[in-house]
Amino acid sequence: MKRRLFILLALALLLAAAGWLVRGQLAMALYQRGAASVLASNSLDGLPDGLHAAFCGTGSPMPDPARGGPCLAIIAGKRMIIVDAGEGSAKTLAMMGLPAGRIERVLLTHFHSDHIDGLGALMLQRWVNASATAALPLHGPVGIGEVAAGFNAAYSRDSTYRTAHHGAAVVPPSGFGLSQRAFALPEETGIILKDGGLTVTAIRVDHSPVEPAVGYRFDYKGRCITVSGDTVPSAALAKAARGCDLLVHEALQPRLTRILGKAAKDAGNPGIAKVMADIEDYHTTPEQAAEIAQQAGARMLALTHIVPPLRLRALEGPFLGDARSRFDGELRIMADRDIISLPASGGTKISRLGGRVRG
Repeated sequence: MKRRLFILLALALLLAAAGWLVRGQLAMALYQRGAASVLASNSLDGLPDGLHAAFCGTGSPMPDPARGGPCLAIIAGKRMIIVDAGEGSAKTLAMMGLPAGRIERVLLTHFHSDHIDGLGALMLQRWVNASATAALPLHGPVGIGEVAAGFNAAYSRDSTYRTAHHGAAVVPPSGFGLSQRAFALPEETGIILKDGGLTVTAIRVDHSPVEPAVGYRFDYKGRCITVSGDTVPSAALAKAARGCDLLVHEALQPRLTRILGKAAKDAGNPGIAKVMADIEDYHTTPEQAAEIAQQAGARMLALTHIVPPLRLRALEGPFLGDARSRFDGELRIMADRDIISLPASGGTKISRLGGRVRG
């Protein structure tokens, strides 16, 4: 009896070991296929000629496992421009199959930490992936030089290690860092780039006490996208977005943040309670964003910089309130990796890079 049990136990162990071996071999095969697919992935070249808004970060400073910090990739033809670079921007772009090496420039809307804290990783990934020989252009209102200089200083030692690791042919020292491109804060609007059929216009917005703060309008081959940046409801923004295909606007729902404020107060954290109250003063509600889109005559409104995090899908209704009734066009709450495509030939498509098509 004992001998039979011993044989059965030995067979079970052998079968288990064989199972682990087979599983390991299968895992390695899948890993090889996955690596080949990921490294060959390039969503940028598969997009039709036109204007595209790729959401590489739709969150805020509040912890949200589903959303990175503010980041939007504007793609005009094959040119990719990043608007703001919040935490996780570089990783999300990689998951979307948008090559960091193809980033042409970065535009900042303002200098709040959540809009810039992903710049270090972004500039590093662009440098290495492109073997860039010139620094990444960083555009923004006056003050952008301090931001660029700060990141360059913080990463200066790391930059020497990268070249030492991989050699100057792969990581050219001249390609390190950020090159500041400051522009004067316009009274209302001002063109900051006009090149190759693409026009970029800066729009002065109100994010007081944060100043300077701007939004941007992008025009390319008859299609138009306006990006709000962070702001209270802005007449200048509504005017600048007039007739655009797409308005990308930040959104904060006070009905939800007040619940968090009360919970913080009840938990003995008056500091967080005050923050939850204060943020109402320098952001826009979904309902107000809908009214701005209606005033502008925009065809579509995409909400981003979502405050607070929507941990349950069912919270989207309370978050929007009656926003849909205030805007005649299509309204969407955007998620990381979503992309809205506006082909030059016409039409609109919403999909997810690295995932399924959305609605």
